[in-house]
Amino acid sequence: MFTIKTLNEISPIYKETLLPEDYRVSADAENPDAVLVRSADMHKLTLPASLLAVARAGAGVNNIPTDALAQKGVVVFNTPGANANAVRELAVAALLLSSRKIIGGIEWVKTLKGAGSEVPKLVEKGKSKFVGPELRGKTLGVIGLGGVGVLVANAGAGLDMNVIGYDPFVTVEHAWMLSRSVHRVSSQDELLARSDYVSIHIPLLDETRGSFNAAAFSKMKKGATLINLSRGELVVNRDVLEAIAERRIRAYVTDFPEDELIGEKGVIAIPHLGASTPESEDNCVVMASRQLDEYLRRGAIKNSVNYPDCELGDIAGHRICVLHANVQGVVGAITSRIAARNINIGGMVNRSRGKYAYTALDLDEAVPGDLAAGIRSLDTVYGVRCL
Repeated sequence: MFTIKTLNEISPIYKETLLPEDYRVSADAENPDAVLVRSADMHKLTLPASLLAVARAGAGVNNIPTDALAQKGVVVFNTPGANANAVRELAVAALLLSSRKIIGGIEWVKTLKGAGSEVPKLVEKGKSKFVGPELRGKTLGVIGLGGVGVLVANAGAGLDMNVIGYDPFVTVEHAWMLSRSVHRVSSQDELLARSDYVSIHIPLLDETRGSFNAAAFSKMKKGATLINLSRGELVVNRDVLEAIAERRIRAYVTDFPEDELIGEKGVIAIPHLGASTPESEDNCVVMASRQLDEYLRRGAIKNSVNYPDCELGDIAGHRICVLHANVQGVVGAITSRIAARNINIGGMVNRSRGKYAYTALDLDEAVPGDLAAGIRSLDTVYGVRCL
C-alpha cells in the first residue's frame, strides 16, 4: 500500500483513482510515498527520504522546488490543460469586460440607488459614458498555443474576431486543435503590431519573466488591450502602468492583483479566478491522481516538470527504474552491473530532459537489494525503484 500526504484540501474525487485498498491518503500521513498539493509552499518544508513523487493539482509549480527534488530522485508532476476550459471562459470575460466598460457601468448604476422612478431616465441619460467597442472584426493575438491558448484562440474565432497566434514550439496535437480561421504569425513582434487584444498563455520561465515590458509595449498596436491570465511576473507592472498613462495601451486585464495595480485607471484586476471552478478543481485532482497512480505502480511518467515523460506498459516480471543525470556512461554503468549478475534484460526505455534522465528496465528476475544499492551509489544516480 502506498501513502500519500495532502498539503491542501483536495477534492474527494481522488478516491475514484487512488483506491483505498491500494492507497492511504491523509493530511497527517507520515513518511509518505507521494505528496498531493495545490497551492501550499513546499520550498521550506522538510521532506522525508521516503518521498518518490509530488503531484501539483494545477499547472504552475512555482510553489515546489522542482530542481532540488529532481536531485533527490523525486518526480514532480503538474496538470496542464486540466483547467483549460475555465481559463478560456475567463479570457472571454476579460475581452468583454475590457471592451464594453461593464464594470464601470455597474458601479455607476449603484450610485442611482434611491432615485426612485427617475432611475430609468438617469440610466438613459448617463449610459453614453460607458460606450465600448464590439469584439467582432477586431484582431485577437494569442501568444502561446498550448492547451489553454488553443481554446482561447478558437473562442475568439467563435466571436467572429480575426485571430492570429504565435508559438514557435506548438505541438502537432495542439496545431490540429486550432480552428482553420486562426492564422499563425512568424514572430511575436508581428502579433503585437497587428493585435487589438493580446492574450498571454505562456509559462513563467527565466527567459519569459518580465518579457512584457516597455520594449514589448512600444511594439503593440496603439490602444490595444493586454490580457494576462498566465502569471503576473510575465508583465512588468510599472511599464504597463506607464503605457496606459501614455495611452499606448488602453487596458490591462490581469488575474494576478498586486498593490501597485489595484485601483489604477485602465487596470482590471481579477482575484486569480482562472481555475476557480469546481469542474476545474476536480479535473486537476483527477489528472494528478492518475499520474501518481501510474508512476507509483508502474514507473510511468506523464506530465513531469523535472523528469522526461516515459510511457511504460504493465510489468510482466520485474522492473527497475533509475532516475539519473543526463550524462554519458550512466546507462552503460547500470546495464553492466545487471549483466554481471546474469540477469536478462527483457526491455529498456531511456528518456532524457535537460539535466535529468530516466531509465526503466524490464528484467526476468527480481533485483537483489545489494545490486539496487550499488546502482544507487553511483554519483550520477539520484534514485532507484524496484517494482
